Amino acid sequence: MEREKEIFKVTLVGSAANVLLTVFKFVAGIVGHSAAMTADAVHSLSDLLTDAVVLLFVRISGKPEDCGHDYGHGKYETLATTIIGVALAVVAVGIGYRAAVAMLFWYHGGALPAPGMLALWAALVSVLLKELVYQYTVRRGRFLNSPAVEANAWHHRSDALSSLGTLLGIGGAILLGDRWTVLDPLAGLIVSLFILRVAWKLLKKGLDELLEASLPEEVEKEILDVVTSFPDVRDPHHLRTRRIGSRYAIELHIRMEGSLPLAVAHSRTCEIEQALKARFGDATHITLHVEPTK
Repeated sequence: MEREKEIFKVTLVGSAANVLLTVFKFVAGIVGHSAAMTADAVHSLSDLLTDAVVLLFVRISGKPEDCGHDYGHGKYETLATTIIGVALAVVAVGIGYRAAVAMLFWYHGGALPAPGMLALWAALVSVLLKELVYQYTVRRGRFLNSPAVEANAWHHRSDALSSLGTLLGIGGAILLGDRWTVLDPLAGLIVSLFILRVAWKLLKKGLDELLEASLPEEVEKEILDVVTSFPDVRDPHHLRTRRIGSRYAIELHIRMEGSLPLAVAHSRTCEIEQALKARFGDATHITLHVEPTK
């Protein structure tokens, strides 16, 4: 419950920043005649929507195991990460498309309006504020071991990158004159590619977990190192691992002397489970199958 409260707190801080920036950017984009800033405002609006996704799904993922969810509800947090990735990809494609249309219009002789100073100031404020929110969110996400919060942090970082590109494009269009107003939509196009890259990383991470991908090789090696540190354990095999939201699931076969009393084998198995939980967290799901040595 405490973890859930902390996640809510972190997400609400980001939401407050997103509300302020979304309103400010829309006003600056319209008043300042900046296509890049208007696109940036749409990106901030998508941040608000993903904040809502995190708040909803993390609340569900915090529910305990029940008769319909024997492994808990952790996958809902993974689903939230995937939804955020999809939202980022949609935003990136939308920004890139609008920028490409504006550039084609300019290429065929059309005149693009020069952005105003208000749009420039909005971009500068956005870069600074969103980078601060990213740093705060990603640190709390790692501390809380929450994939959804970390994913949302990268959404904040993508907004900071978007605003940085917007800042450069608007600044160039203002300083270099009317012949270079194309820099405004060009900045939007470049930023959309950065956002798309982040979206791909989040989607791959989320889909891997939803499709039961194994834990990284180095984590599996660490699991085997913990297990083989017990002197009477032999030949760990059939290791199967996956992630359930913020926790690991580990299934493993081990061998012990067939002459060991059942009580001793059971006691050793409990010790191994405690060692694994001490390393990977108390919520780690562990299934050990003991076989006699041949």
